[in-house]
Amino acid sequence: MKIRRVLATAVALAVTTPAALLSVSPAYADAKPAAQTQEKQSKPTIEELEEAAAEAQKAYDKAAQAKAAGIIETQKTLDELSNGTHPLAVALAAAKQTAKDAAAAKATADQAVTDAKTALEALPGTATEEEKAAAKTALAEAEATAATAATAQTAADTAATEAGKKVQDARVAAVNAQSVLDKAAEDALAVKTAADAALAKAIKEAEEGEEDGEGEDCEPELDLTSKVTGLPDTLVAGTSTDFSLRVTNGSDRHMDEVLTFVSVHATDKSGLKDTEKFFRLQWSTNSAPKWQNADADDYIEGVGALKPGAHADVKLRLTLDKATPAGNGVAFFAADFFNEDGSCGGAPDLDMYEFDVKAAGSKPGKTEDVKPSTTPRPGNTGTTPQGSASGTPASTGSLAATGSSSATTSIALAGGAAVLLGAAAVFVVRRRKTGADA
Repeated sequence: MKIRRVLATAVALAVTTPAALLSVSPAYADAKPAAQTQEKQSKPTIEELEEAAAEAQKAYDKAAQAKAAGIIETQKTLDELSNGTHPLAVALAAAKQTAKDAAAAKATADQAVTDAKTALEALPGTATEEEKAAAKTALAEAEATAATAATAQTAADTAATEAGKKVQDARVAAVNAQSVLDKAAEDALAVKTAADAALAKAIKEAEEGEEDGEGEDCEPELDLTSKVTGLPDTLVAGTSTDFSLRVTNGSDRHMDEVLTFVSVHATDKSGLKDTEKFFRLQWSTNSAPKWQNADADDYIEGVGALKPGAHADVKLRLTLDKATPAGNGVAFFAADFFNEDGSCGGAPDLDMYEFDVKAAGSKPGKTEDVKPSTTPRPGNTGTTPQGSASGTPASTGSLAATGSSSATTSIALAGGAAVLLGAAAVFVVRRRKTGADA
């Protein structure tokens, strides 16, 4: 018997992400779903998931409409800026003409100075004092006029440059505004996909749970911990990475059989394409020293029994195919125990470690032995422990908790749509180096 750890975190995010996403996306400013509380995150119902799916659909419809309208508006703005009918383009044309006129005036004034100098120098020796004074006055006046023209030309040129910058800024702003709408629609679609899949999966899991009654007698065990060391913040396609997992029984009870839960998920840079088929996870322990492939349900059975206070180490090897696309990944770790008397339980949290995936030939990342932070799993109420093969990365090479309000905020601020791909729920944030700690 193995405790199910396949959906709960994704289910909770499917309930909460639409609200978080809508709160920060301008495309959804007037679409506010019913508030989802932390209590609801702890054990979402089918009805709540149905509501989340409906809200996600509404958000996506609104985002798609905003995107379509934005395309029309953006093209209109760009056309007007190009053909000179936009107010900023009209202002630019006027500024350019003023600068042209100022340049002509400056040239005329400079020529007048030249002519005045020539006239003064051409005075005959017989010229009277009055004639000399008049020529000097004419030169001084011409020089004053030229100076004024030079100042006017400088101001006109500056104004024309500023007007041109405003036109260029308007073009960039139009394109950026469309990009925001495009991304909002993309994120909303990802959330909708996650919500729909989470609902379908939750229904299936509920039906399966009713059929076999699996895990009904299990309970959370806070003192059964898992600690990962040696996993780098960057993995490179075409390489293998060895790291380790230490499982510790910090309780006062004997555990007859301990299983470790290790699940690795990844997507390409878009966050929408599952790339897990390029990953191979292997393990070995003292009792099973030969490298073995991890099974389909992400459990490793080579730990055996653990006495109170004892620990066991699991060696892990993660190999990426050379064809692995660059993107983002996340790994989850936990442990469960089963006793001969039928009692069972498991760590009520999933430890999560996020990493970048780089194309073959890239420079490997640094290995960081960080203290795990945990991902509270919905259902942690003293009943059957359940988990999820899913998580929300925050910043490169760090651990993050998906069950907290701060993590939900980080997801939203990073544009983080939940992406649910394949049998396991995977949600990966597209990295933004700034704002990751929001």
